[in-house]
Amino acid sequence: MFDLSTPLLIAVAATFFAAGIVKGVTGMGLPTVAMGVLGAIVSPLAAASLLIIPSFVTNLWQLLAGPSLGPLIRRLWPMMLAIVVGTVLGTSLLASGDTRLTSVALGSALVIYSAYTLFARQLEVPKRLEAWLSPAIGATTGAVTGGTGVFVIPAVPYLQALGFEKDDLVQALGLSFTISTIALAIGLGARGSFQLDQITLSALAVVPALAGMWAGQFVRRLISPAAFRRGFLICLMLLGLEMVLRHVL
Repeated sequence: MFDLSTPLLIAVAATFFAAGIVKGVTGMGLPTVAMGVLGAIVSPLAAASLLIIPSFVTNLWQLLAGPSLGPLIRRLWPMMLAIVVGTVLGTSLLASGDTRLTSVALGSALVIYSAYTLFARQLEVPKRLEAWLSPAIGATTGAVTGGTGVFVIPAVPYLQALGFEKDDLVQALGLSFTISTIALAIGLGARGSFQLDQITLSALAVVPALAGMWAGQFVRRLISPAAFRRGFLICLMLLGLEMVLRHVL
């Protein structure tokens, strides 16, 4: 529960607009940006609650716009099932009320994600390893999602390593993010962590998120997505470091 003051409403709207721009330019990043910024303003639990509806709407749009939903589900269902289980179990950390621990975990996840994406080489997963690796990656992603509200580690590097074509990769990411959002909502709801004001504000946040996505698509035509992505990742890394150091030092 938190005070729905005017400064908070403005901060939430601005955050989701900015996160929508990132998603419009790069195709991903809305939950990561939203959790990173809002986690520095409100508790990670409150930030995760605000994330649910705009994340679901934007990721479902991304999922349904792709060409290969059926084949993707058949290929990735073990990973998706493990994400659900890991996320629902992992929400105990977010719901615990220990804001110091969850903030450090969130900041660490942001630093790891941005550093990996900036500096790591593209991985390739042999087909023979996928059957047992997918559930392990899904469970790990679920635990990170449940504990921090960030959906990307290690699901995004893993899906990129499976060798999907561009459109299939975007849809696979949409599938993973959509399932993660639903699982996060189930986990938080089962622990009684949703409040009416959070759900209402989360629904209202869809508007600036979609506006940001539209603006991001316009920005993508003006500047290099690669340059935008580098700047975004550096800012994300600095934000994560600040969150960790603020609660550790």
